[in-house]
Amino acid sequence: MGTLYILALVFASAILFFAKFLFHKKQRRLITKPVSEIIHPEWSRNSVIYEVNIRQYSEEGTFKALEKDLFRIKNLGVDVLWLMPVNPIGIKNRKEALGSYYSVRDYYAINPEFGNMEDFKALVKRIHETGLRIVLDWVPNHSSWDNPLVFSHPEFYKKDSKGKMISPFDWTDVVQFDYNNVELKKYMISAMKWWLIETDIDGFRCDVAHMVPKDFWNDARHELDKVKKILFIAESDQPFLHERAFDVSYDWKFHHLMNHIANGKKNANHIEKHFAWVDKTYPTDSYLMQFTSNHDENSWSGTEFERMGSGAKAFAVLAAAVPGIMMVYNGQEVGFNGRLKFFEKDAIRWQDNGMNSFYQKLICLKRTNKALFNGDTGGKMLRVLTNKNRSVYAFIREANDSRIFVIINLSRKGQKITIKDEITSGNYKEWFTNKEEFFKTGSQVKLQPWEFRVYE
Repeated sequence: MGTLYILALVFASAILFFAKFLFHKKQRRLITKPVSEIIHPEWSRNSVIYEVNIRQYSEEGTFKALEKDLFRIKNLGVDVLWLMPVNPIGIKNRKEALGSYYSVRDYYAINPEFGNMEDFKALVKRIHETGLRIVLDWVPNHSSWDNPLVFSHPEFYKKDSKGKMISPFDWTDVVQFDYNNVELKKYMISAMKWWLIETDIDGFRCDVAHMVPKDFWNDARHELDKVKKILFIAESDQPFLHERAFDVSYDWKFHHLMNHIANGKKNANHIEKHFAWVDKTYPTDSYLMQFTSNHDENSWSGTEFERMGSGAKAFAVLAAAVPGIMMVYNGQEVGFNGRLKFFEKDAIRWQDNGMNSFYQKLICLKRTNKALFNGDTGGKMLRVLTNKNRSVYAFIREANDSRIFVIINLSRKGQKITIKDEITSGNYKEWFTNKEEFFKTGSQVKLQPWEFRVYE
């Protein structure tokens, strides 16, 4: 009897210990969720970003040519222009004829192919007069091999075991910085501040931000905000960058998920799983950038029409309607279906195939419906269950008395769906057609392949 009593005590103690372990493990998970100190610029709450590839934007490939087109861009509805790097491009080890924009030869100068510094300042002034903002692409991880820093400050660069400077990956046209050097950090922050002060830009999009130490970004944001309240965009998908440095980072995982759904490798249920992970992993009020194309995807992976086929419009609607900040790459608004060469001249052909009005309507919705605003200002995304959850993604977002109800057929087949949720109940007007409809539990909707409905 004594032995059984002792065994019972041991068993009870083990259960108590295991319960405490699980409790504290859960507490640690809650405690370690990142918390953001970032206060976003108020104007960014309903902003839409438009990426500009100056070289390929026009036949001229200049700031002045872009300046002439600002009213068209403004009428599209976007309000933040992100310009790919405008610095001079390295000549040593250059790739092909014109080289990569991301091989910076001088951090304080302008690529003469685009114009001069006065042209750039005039462009910034005109952008602001038009009611737009401008974010400049910044390349902090590496420079060209003929950047003066290579010769004046070789200690700024990483070396191999033989003391030779090295390139990251197969990027043979650039040489990698070493951020263990404190003076390099000071130099880079000083250069970024110079552009804010001298040219009055509104922020930076920072190339391969995850390859540069976190402490540098924290210090950079602190110092830059002393000059003006900026929008800081990280080309990365690392949650920790939102803690003290960045307003925006890429939602690469969702972008690739959309591509996989388009080619049948994933289905609509994976969308819910992704955003559940985002909610657990990212600091509150983070902006994740949503897009169906950008300069890298277009040049190396193909246009949205190549990757998403007939679903390109459906995925554009999805990217605009899920939580995040929307981004459009120049040429998408006219349905340009060509891979732009990265190292050579290859201008966009600006013949509109009917996409412009679609993007105008979509951007207008994103910027005016408070449920779709960026960060925590927008509404949480609630899945609406149907009888076709693998093929159809339906959801509601609601905030500040604004509601959006989205139904998207993410398949190559027509679908007849039945709504299974009471949260949809009410009268709606479809955004693109103005057709009025009433929904309740049991309502049925017929959808063509890749068809979408967006209800207010």
